[in-house]
Amino acid sequence: MNKVVLMGRLTRDPETRYTQTNNTLVASFTLAVNRRFARQGEERQADFIPIVAWNKTGEFCSKYFKKGQQVGVIGRIQTRNWDDDQGQKHYVTEVIAEEAYFADSRRDGAGDNFENTFGTAVSESQEFQVSSDDDLPF
Repeated sequence: MNKVVLMGRLTRDPETRYTQTNNTLVASFTLAVNRRFARQGEERQADFIPIVAWNKTGEFCSKYFKKGQQVGVIGRIQTRNWDDDQGQKHYVTEVIAEEAYFADSRRDGAGDNFENTFGTAVSESQEFQVSSDDDLPF
């Protein structure tokens, strides 16, 4: 089984492009994911994990995800390699996002009350549905 669950902060806004062959949308971004433990006397370390989101998931990520925002991603690990123009072989390991979530808390208009906005945003099998403006996490 190949399943990855990550929560982290975007290091930059998602970058969107379209494939040349069939004009499919693909969004890519990097998540800074804190490691669970820190060595005594040291700062907590983070891993910077490349994420690729296709089709509806990619469209959602490119539209609503912004640098610094905390998000959750569920997907699978994929590796690929290629040779560049000089014949140098390149390898990359990335997470293919199958589901994307908001994971930030945002300040509610009243006092110090915080509202958690963690919830399903979009997945390849379902689209984002909102029943009222109050359900929008932004």
